[in-house]
Amino acid sequence: MNTEKFDLIVLGAGSAARDAAKKAQREHGARVAIVEQERWGGSCPNVACTPTKAYLVAAELVHDVNALAEKIGIETGPATANLAKVKARKDSLKKPQPQWVEELQAAGFTTVEGEASFVDAHTVRVDHRELEADKILIATGSRTAVPPIDGIDEVGWIDHISALELTDLPESLLVVGAGAVGLEFGQMFSRFGSKVTIVDAVERISPNSDAEAGETLAAALREEGIEIVTNAFVESVQRDGEAIVVTLNPRDGSPKRELRVAQVLLASGRVPNIEGLNLEAAGVETTKLGIAVDEHLRTSAPGIWAAGDVNAVAQYQARIAIDDMFDANGATADYSVLPAAIFTDPELAGVGLTEEKAREEGHDVEVVRNEYVKRFSYIEAKHSLFKIVFDRPTRRVLGLHVVSRNAGDVVQGFSLGLRLGATIEDIARMHHVFPTFGEGVKAAAEQARAAVPA
Repeated sequence: MNTEKFDLIVLGAGSAARDAAKKAQREHGARVAIVEQERWGGSCPNVACTPTKAYLVAAELVHDVNALAEKIGIETGPATANLAKVKARKDSLKKPQPQWVEELQAAGFTTVEGEASFVDAHTVRVDHRELEADKILIATGSRTAVPPIDGIDEVGWIDHISALELTDLPESLLVVGAGAVGLEFGQMFSRFGSKVTIVDAVERISPNSDAEAGETLAAALREEGIEIVTNAFVESVQRDGEAIVVTLNPRDGSPKRELRVAQVLLASGRVPNIEGLNLEAAGVETTKLGIAVDEHLRTSAPGIWAAGDVNAVAQYQARIAIDDMFDANGATADYSVLPAAIFTDPELAGVGLTEEKAREEGHDVEVVRNEYVKRFSYIEAKHSLFKIVFDRPTRRVLGLHVVSRNAGDVVQGFSLGLRLGATIEDIARMHHVFPTFGEGVKAAAEQARAAVPA
């Protein structure tokens, strides 16, 4: 078997993989091979971030027509969702698989289709081909985790991928998991017309978000008719004709509850795609969460790095890894100012420390908040929050948490301010455009100026 030699082998073809390959080639002239087993382009543009937003836009339009049109003087009949047409629109926005390969090859990359398996720390085998490089990046992504629910394998569950292939709307839907995916899909299907119940074993939705922001979003979802059940396990599921009988077991010891749904959507976590890699042969250590890495994204095996869903934030991690591979003074990964958003309506977005985390870290915490901007009156928004967490002695802003339409856009702009050490007075004194959603941050900051002068 002839061994093909490269400067860098990238396992996976998703966001982390492609960004790493391009950076290595562009900045260091590296000869790169990209190995992909299932989905060129990765999950984000094919079955996750991008196509799901096409559905969310459709769901928001259905909602606004039905909830707002008559009130604002638009004469139209009730809006309904044709799921087959929504799916067709989504499919039209995706890049065909052959085009991904053609573009990567045109850019000078060697593409290899198949499952990679390590032979040693510098060699991988893909079917009958053997590839060798001093540097290897593992970026093979993740898949839906299947929780330990009795009967789950027999009922025909769906996840964020298969849900986007449905052409008929389920009459009712149980969503297992109240994180970003579960909340987005739950609201989306509810607005399309399904009766939705969201269940999670933790005490509140979006447990990594600020608690007050999470409760604000929960109130908005409940007002739309979505049932949210927290602090309860899905104990079992069983098919009964066309229905699925679900047994919920509350963690507080209260009586179990049964409900009947047409479909179950799993959204309670992810599992890294690493089983077939034969990591032991390369000496790569793993944990329950995936591949163990240090602050440079190095694994336990010299010459092997990992980025993306096999350990956690894709493109950023890929760039850190490439810098470490080719530069002696590469940066370390820093997640302290990492903006994130859940694309419900209203969106929930945050950056920096939550109020709870700031107190845990020992800061002398002050919190200011605002719940209204003029823009809300145009869309009759009732549940919103602009919350700033700051350090009382230094006045430095520690975190910003927003529940609003366009919250993700609002928060990401302020993340630079947090990175540069902005104070609460800096935020209050800056100019904001009126009327915008983002001016709610200024209104919150001005509460601090009035109540707690520097």
